[in-house]
Parts: sequence; C-alpha cells; structure tokens
Amino acid sequence: MLKPLRQGLPPLDPAAVSDAASCALPARYEAVREARRFTRDTLGQWDIGDRFDDVCLVVSELVTNALRHAVPTDHCPADGLPSVRLHLMRWSERLVCAVHDPSHETPVPRDSDDFSAESGRGLFLVDSFADSWGWHPLAGTLQGKVVWALFRMHTAG
Repeated sequence: MLKPLRQGLPPLDPAAVSDAASCALPARYEAVREARRFTRDTLGQWDIGDRFDDVCLVVSELVTNALRHAVPTDHCPADGLPSVRLHLMRWSERLVCAVHDPSHETPVPRDSDDFSAESGRGLFLVDSFADSWGWHPLAGTLQGKVVWALFRMHTAG
C-alpha cells in the first residue's frame, strides 16, 4: 500500500509561490479536456515550455483517476462545491500539479504487464513523466485527498 507522501513537495508557504492557478472541474469525463485546456493556457501564460507535454499528460491522468476512482457516479455535492479541483503552482524551478477529490481512498498503482491495455496505467504514467508524486489526506473541514505531481523546471542560465 502506498503511504501518504509529502517528500519532494515544495514548501506550502504561499509567499514562496511564484504563480498559482486553480480551476473547478465538473464530475464528468469532459472535465479532462477542460483540465488540459486550463493547463495549456496557464503554462502558456507562465511561459513554461520545456515540460509542457509531460505536465499536460500527467494532469490528464490525475484528473481521469479522480473522476474514475474517487467520485461516485451519483455524486452531487450537498454544499454545491465541485467534486474535483485542479491546482497548478509554480516556484522558480518547480511546478506542482495537484488534484483534490472527495475520496479518502489511497491511490494504488496497478501492477500490469499488459502494455496494450487501454486503462490501468495512469499512476505508472504519472510516475514516469513527473519527477516525483504523492498524495495526502485532507483534514478538518476539508474532505478527501490531494494527489500531486512535481516537475523540476529548467532555468535559463
């Protein structure tokens, strides 16, 4: 079982963040396309090009996993808040993509040798394309968990 991980996650001090953006995503699969579009637009504004494709792929996988495994099909939040939220945070040399979902279930990478399978490889892809990833449960009034992926950004110089 994968234990909650925080190692590799940049400090959560908001003052240390260069840029941050987030978007609410509806509990339907079209949200994956919306998440990719939001990520593409945000990274374009931040002038991040060297890891662009990797980040977009990982965001797609994290949002797909949240929708597939963490949001019940009949889920309609009582408080009217969205079920899934995507956060992008940039430091000078790091970018974190974080997806908040309502589930407390541990994300579990599947063991599969079937590389022709059309599903079941999401966390394997996240692990392959991100520099590190992990998750942590939320506490207090915040329900669910956050699954995050960290990317080291190349700096000019």
